[in-house]
Amino acid sequence: MSAFVEQSRKRPVNLTLNEALVAQAKVYTSNLSATMEALLADFVASQQFAQQARQQLADTCAADWNAVHTAVGSFADEHTTL
Repeated sequence: MSAFVEQSRKRPVNLTLNEALVAQAKVYTSNLSATMEALLADFVASQQFAQQARQQLADTCAADWNAVHTAVGSFADEHTTL
């Protein structure tokens, strides 16, 4: 968990959760809020990582396409009327 998340101000929020699931979770944790916060922080981190990976893939694709365009040119260049 990042230092920013740990030091951030906390406030109450309302969540709608399955009552039976909450009862089962309370068997494993005495602090459901802290457990949910840790799980949410992990989820956010994994989503950020996935987004960065997608962006890196898109950047690589664009760089490769630009390299091809620089080397070969564009098919449309032969048909321009300007």
